[in-house]
Amino acid sequence: MTKLIQLDGINGGGQMLRSALSLAMITGQPFRMVNIRGKRSKPGLMRQHLTCVLASQEISDGSVDGAEIGSTELVFRGGEIRGGSYQFSIGTAGSTSLLFQTLLPALLHAAAPSNIRLEGGTINPLAPPFEFLDKAYMPTIRKMGVNAELTLHQTGFAPAGGGLMEAAIQPINKFGVLDLHDRGALESVSIRVVVRALNESIARRILDSACVTLPCEDTEIEIREDGPGRGIGCLVGAKFTNAHEMSCALAEMGVSAESVGHRAANSIKRFIDSDATVGRNLADQLLLPMALAGGGSFVMMKPSAHVLSNISVIEKFLPVKFKIEVADRGRHILTCHDG
Repeated sequence: MTKLIQLDGINGGGQMLRSALSLAMITGQPFRMVNIRGKRSKPGLMRQHLTCVLASQEISDGSVDGAEIGSTELVFRGGEIRGGSYQFSIGTAGSTSLLFQTLLPALLHAAAPSNIRLEGGTINPLAPPFEFLDKAYMPTIRKMGVNAELTLHQTGFAPAGGGLMEAAIQPINKFGVLDLHDRGALESVSIRVVVRALNESIARRILDSACVTLPCEDTEIEIREDGPGRGIGCLVGAKFTNAHEMSCALAEMGVSAESVGHRAANSIKRFIDSDATVGRNLADQLLLPMALAGGGSFVMMKPSAHVLSNISVIEKFLPVKFKIEVADRGRHILTCHDG
């Protein structure tokens, strides 16, 4: 029997588990993770993490022990990854984007194309919204040879959920190497405020605040009428010739509309001013594709804890090493190479 890779999730979040699931399916190496989300206020598996586990089990004909809400220990063994049509519902406003990022690397290694429909939240606190996938993540990994198209059918705000996204995925032989050191010229900046079942004047205040922080002519308030619940969020994107980034800030009780707009715009302003090629929202999400490609590099801002914990998981599964060097003006150069 193949030896279990041992992982300790005490210092990480759900990203450690999601990366482990993807890599276990692709490499055929089973793992045991203990102390899952150990330092979170509610440790263990929540509904969105459990859905990632069960969906991974289904698409790879795998087996799992410990797959239940609140579980802090899990053993997962992947089998043969199968393309086809799948539908997974988180059952809460948990992030469909993070579920998609768990399944995508594996389904790219299937023998046949796949179509997946994912139900849950599409614009969440502490997770990339659908628009980030569409405008920043996918344009970047398409440079690595990925062929997948995304469709948003319905926005799902927290806490109601009810969102629906779909992805059509074509298999690839291998990820191409991404070396991204020159982001090129700034081509556009956009600010979108998306709102459902809340007064449009709140959206206007958010938009006005974002525009003061980051002056921009490409602005819009989008009223998304279909779907349950209510919510409002500010999406700010920057497109360079060779790089993309997007930030998101959501309205919440006790936080002014002006603060929401400022927070979203200021995040992108810091990225523009940094001269980095990959933003904080994207850096840790590129690590797994880079490792599967066997190498690559990019320039980023100060690495987050997610970057470091994700590296610790990836290096357990694949014969690669990551190196982070400090460059000028607070920038860092991340390199992946054969181990």
